[in-house]
Amino acid sequence: MPRKVSYGLDYFAMALHFAANYLLNLLIFLFWFTHYSLEQMLHLSLVRMAVSMESGNVQFVHMTMMKVHFVVTYVALFMSILPLMANKKMRCCSEGRPEYRRGESNSKGKEAQVLSSDNEMLVPSVHGSKVSSDCESESSHSRENMNLTAPLSSNLNQLKLGKHPIRNKKVNSETKYQPEEWMLMEKEPEILKQLNLAIVGHVDSGKSTLSGRLLHLLGKVSKKEMHKYEKEAKEKGKGSFAYAWAMDESTEERERGVTMTVAVAYFDSKKYHVVLLDSPGHKDFVPNMISGAAQADAAVLVVDASTGSFEAGMDGYGIGQTREHAQLVRSFGVEQIIVAVNKMDVVGYSKERFDFIKSQLGAFLRSCGFKDSSIIWVPLSAVENQNLVTTSADVRLSSWCQGVCLLDAIDSLQTPLRDVSKSLILPICDVVKTSMGQVAACGKLETGAIRNGSKVLVMPIGALAAVRSIERDSISCNLARAGDHIAVTLQAIETGHVLAGGVLCHPDYPVQVATCLELKILVLDIPTPILVGSQVEFHIHHAKVAGRVSKMVALLDQKTGKVSKTAPRILKGKQSAIIEVRLDGAVCAEEFSKSKALGRTFLRSSGTTIAVGIVTRIVERKS
Repeated sequence: MPRKVSYGLDYFAMALHFAANYLLNLLIFLFWFTHYSLEQMLHLSLVRMAVSMESGNVQFVHMTMMKVHFVVTYVALFMSILPLMANKKMRCCSEGRPEYRRGESNSKGKEAQVLSSDNEMLVPSVHGSKVSSDCESESSHSRENMNLTAPLSSNLNQLKLGKHPIRNKKVNSETKYQPEEWMLMEKEPEILKQLNLAIVGHVDSGKSTLSGRLLHLLGKVSKKEMHKYEKEAKEKGKGSFAYAWAMDESTEERERGVTMTVAVAYFDSKKYHVVLLDSPGHKDFVPNMISGAAQADAAVLVVDASTGSFEAGMDGYGIGQTREHAQLVRSFGVEQIIVAVNKMDVVGYSKERFDFIKSQLGAFLRSCGFKDSSIIWVPLSAVENQNLVTTSADVRLSSWCQGVCLLDAIDSLQTPLRDVSKSLILPICDVVKTSMGQVAACGKLETGAIRNGSKVLVMPIGALAAVRSIERDSISCNLARAGDHIAVTLQAIETGHVLAGGVLCHPDYPVQVATCLELKILVLDIPTPILVGSQVEFHIHHAKVAGRVSKMVALLDQKTGKVSKTAPRILKGKQSAIIEVRLDGAVCAEEFSKSKALGRTFLRSSGTTIAVGIVTRIVERKS
């Protein structure tokens, strides 16, 4: 073979060898880059070099050094083209094309989130404890301050988010949700609007008796049923509990004489189809009360007018449930409240006693964020049927009370807004297994609409299911819209995947599943301060999970909402702050600006609510 040809083949073989080696190292780098950080890659290489040097494997050391050289070279090349990629991505966003995170889409849906809208701005952030001084000059695609529509302040009236030192985290966009024609609300004036009404208040204030008497007067409890309840109550030595037994149907509730779960009943007024949510008043069952309040459009706060009982309900540090229930319903976004001053017969229908209660409780409700125009005061007696469905006939009350009765007060409430323009969100408050071996998810449809045959995503498990049937008020229906309290029977899913505290959502618009969240909170009256590491019971919609305070981000000024101190050591009562909470389990959650129903939270400890707040950022998602 001629020498020139031989040299040519040698050079070709060398070139082929180097090309193959280059490609091999490129593949190794891409594998390492997708599984390890740069620091981890260099660390692994150096460790392997050290082990090889000890064993005398010089060739492997040489190869490892070459790989480190390749890694550094490729990283430098990657960093040099990164600005070009970023500019291209910015142009894509400005043209309205959605972009997604690498690896965050699967067959069960995309976890990309909607970019901030005009009235729901995202939160800016800075690194460490130094507050950024140039937040106002950020580019149009950066995160900005969140403008909250139902905020809380030092008195639960505002939770406005000011500038504070939060780490920035890239947020993805998703294609804008477009409701289908069948989802839109029908304009049928003859159909009563639905009103979800929570009955709350201190234990033994007469909530269940009031609810049962109201249902009886409106014909929802027949005379035969009422006679049965009266007979059974007398046999148990609890004759005064007869009307309460119309709501408290379980044996344990009747024996203990207290409501333990949320009882649901229905009645029609002139204006509304009312879903009555009778909540427990005992402090041991506040988590159940939270489940009822989470579904409410408005609330009736029942107060015991008798001497000593009203004062007991107003005790601080979680002892008085009048205070705690009022704070909780307001924090759930309830803006309209009827104060039913019950048992007026016990105080002889005293105007002085009513005025005293109105003065004391009114000041507290205003501190919670209720406006005077949104508070309706109704003195009544459930036992004596005074001022319930008609104005009082007792001259002792009618002589000075010229206001409305309870039923008229309910009709005077403003019609709640229903949002069908957003994708389906149904937090699951209860799960019922049917006789056919299927499972039904119960709850209030917060946004969107659903109908028979619809495909839904069950979170946090992420399993697809089909809607077999829908019941509204225990009556079958073909579809339901935002605001409806429904039971959705599912098929094509394992029953163990549908749990209370989960969420039904649109398959293409899955809700986030979080294990660590950033919250803006208002600390309530607490006997001991909150510290980093404090164990808490985390509540969000119908989910409850243990967790701990993992980080104190900032203390906020109670008047302006701006950062007054970074990384505080402790939080005391009536302070507002930004904190991070790490959970022992995963919950369905969204930033408050995106979903109010999935963005309101409560922290409890030792049987007491210690803080209320909103989700400002999902720090860690379930992997």
